[in-house]
Amino acid sequence: MTTPIFERFPVIDMDTHLTEPADLWTSRLASKWGDRIPRIERVGAKDVWRIGDQIVGAPGAYTAAGYPGSYPDFRDTYEDLPAAAYDAHARLALMDEQRIWAQVLYPNVGGFGSAGFLSLGEPELMLECVRAYNDFLVEWASADSRRLLCAAAMPFWDVGAMVKEIERTAALGHRAILMCGQPQAFDVPVLQHRHWDPVWAAARDTGLPVSFHVGGDISEVMQDLGEIGVKSNFGRASSIIILDNYRCLSELIFGGVCHRFPEVNFVSVESGAGWLPFALETFDWQWQNGRVVEEHPEYELLPSQYFERQIYGSFWFERASARAALERFPRNLMWETDYPHPTSMHPTPGTPAQQPAEYADQNLGDLPEAILRSVFHETAARLYRVEGPNG
Repeated sequence: MTTPIFERFPVIDMDTHLTEPADLWTSRLASKWGDRIPRIERVGAKDVWRIGDQIVGAPGAYTAAGYPGSYPDFRDTYEDLPAAAYDAHARLALMDEQRIWAQVLYPNVGGFGSAGFLSLGEPELMLECVRAYNDFLVEWASADSRRLLCAAAMPFWDVGAMVKEIERTAALGHRAILMCGQPQAFDVPVLQHRHWDPVWAAARDTGLPVSFHVGGDISEVMQDLGEIGVKSNFGRASSIIILDNYRCLSELIFGGVCHRFPEVNFVSVESGAGWLPFALETFDWQWQNGRVVEEHPEYELLPSQYFERQIYGSFWFERASARAALERFPRNLMWETDYPHPTSMHPTPGTPAQQPAEYADQNLGDLPEAILRSVFHETAARLYRVEGPNG
């Protein structure tokens, strides 16, 4: 009998989320900010997050794993949530149960690129919110910093502050930089603009990979303009945002970011893998057909070669499409669960989701050992500097 994948090497889950504790910001920020501090309020029977005067989400909505309902139905209060969503020791216990060695941690409340803090309108407070989250995350992960891997939130609206925060969080032990993939939606330049070169330089100098988590801007995609219904629209929007990073990768490659910063690793997070072979084939075709090198003779590689050198993707639910992508880019893909989000791998009644180890064995178990080792351990271990159980 073949040894299960999760018993062959220390498995790394490269995208999970932390359900932030209710007092994360109220216990860390100066009282002078008053009710502008991100906080939990009870509205009706539910706990909700409020930033300034806006309700921006609910811990129960973020924490859907194992819940028998589906959005807009979700758990009401913190007391209803599984402890592994917000308690580090409970998370480690769940990881042990599922034979997952390490997880990379991403936020919820500030959004998947920190844009949620922009509504505060006060640069000092916005920066303090980001810094407080990053400090909290290090404390939380100290339960076992070998296994709980911090991705630093960033004040992308201020390049100077962002560079300082990259340097500060790198010194604190963060393993990645979380960058908004759609900065132009918030009146700052697009990714290919040289405005961002100090950021890429800071990433290079600290050795931290830059993560683009999908959903950095969901303001438009979440609108139900066709009145199709809440569940239908949530499914539509959750599908559409996966391709946010198609444009993101095109900007990094065609805009010369990869050429100018060959040492920087970029990671497409929670974005799926099946579209990547198509995207890179498209990029190569348009690159060659449009004679891009006539305009930029300094570009020495094709888009697919830039990708293979320094860009990485991820997947969690795909079957046939993931296999095709793994065969094309065996060293550029990593596996994730997206725990505990509504679209996560963790099964809920009435859905086709499988337990992580079961999914791996049933859908990928016959792939070559080298590919399995790369996607479940080696690539993430290298990018995030992960030590295994034996050092």
